[in-house]
Amino acid sequence: MTRYLDSLEYTDFLRANLKPRLPFTASTIEEAEKWQETLHPEIVRLLGGFPERKCPLEAEVPEVKKFENYTRETIYFSSRERMTVKGYFLLPKSWKAPGPCVVCLPGHGRGVDDIVGMEEDGTQRSQYGGYQNDFALQCLDHGMASFAIEQFCFGARRDEKARQAGAGDSSCNPAAGAALLLGEAMIGWRVWDAMRAVDYLETRPEVDPQRIGMMGISGGGTTTLWSSAVDTRVRATMVSGYYCPVGGCIAIMNHCIDNYVPGILKLCDHPDLAGLVAPRPLFVESGAQDGIFLIDPVKEAVRHAQRIYQVFGHPDRFDHEYFEGEHQFCGKKGLPFMAEQLGGATI
Repeated sequence: MTRYLDSLEYTDFLRANLKPRLPFTASTIEEAEKWQETLHPEIVRLLGGFPERKCPLEAEVPEVKKFENYTRETIYFSSRERMTVKGYFLLPKSWKAPGPCVVCLPGHGRGVDDIVGMEEDGTQRSQYGGYQNDFALQCLDHGMASFAIEQFCFGARRDEKARQAGAGDSSCNPAAGAALLLGEAMIGWRVWDAMRAVDYLETRPEVDPQRIGMMGISGGGTTTLWSSAVDTRVRATMVSGYYCPVGGCIAIMNHCIDNYVPGILKLCDHPDLAGLVAPRPLFVESGAQDGIFLIDPVKEAVRHAQRIYQVFGHPDRFDHEYFEGEHQFCGKKGLPFMAEQLGGATI
């Protein structure tokens, strides 16, 4: 007998012989729109579905801090029963209301504080830093307000064991595992949080509800792509360090369990989600030396997105950047792209 003892070889074999039901294969805009109508409810189902009713936001603003060029409000709002989201609403000093705003989602690390320039001791960084490069603050440089929210199981929204382990530890694995046991997915929980963040922004007079965007890196890029795929209120999207076929990332190496949606490959692959974002603007970026979302598969995904936007008749609404670097936020092309699409003004 032939002995097959390699576990990765077996899963690669299964993926290679799997024919997904709903990959993007459309060649006309009519076919593409029909595909969207079919795939959208299937994606929501795989995420575990969303609450039938939205709970009251019950938003609170316990702190407002003024800096030289912007104001930072600490926000708490209810996402669903027994779930509170923390965030920071950042508004440039010179602001013409209503204006564009970006929901910003951090990746694994210290959580939302790390994308608004806050050090672990609560002091403010003097220059952009960390692998996430304070991208919520960088939005302000491009004429956009930002609403940076804490992802579930990061930072202020962790369990006690993770809190005791240190600032950079997450509680993803026990919570994401519990989600799977319940027939749901961590991505679905986080997507709902992001959608409720959009609900909150629609209550702010400073924000134009027709000019709300979303961006994130790594685990934040995950939530950004899936949220933009299911919520058409997101008018422009930037995904950093995530847009990649499953076979170039989470299927071939250790990743946090929060990345997994049961049964997704029987339906489609991650790059197909761009087809649910289209024809709304989408930008993706990736470091050439990213060791967990490999650059060659990323390039394959980008070519797929280019074909999708070509079919929708808006190739100009998709763009990308490969930069010299590892798993980190760049923003050199992506932030100006977002500002252009949402009507910001780079300063």
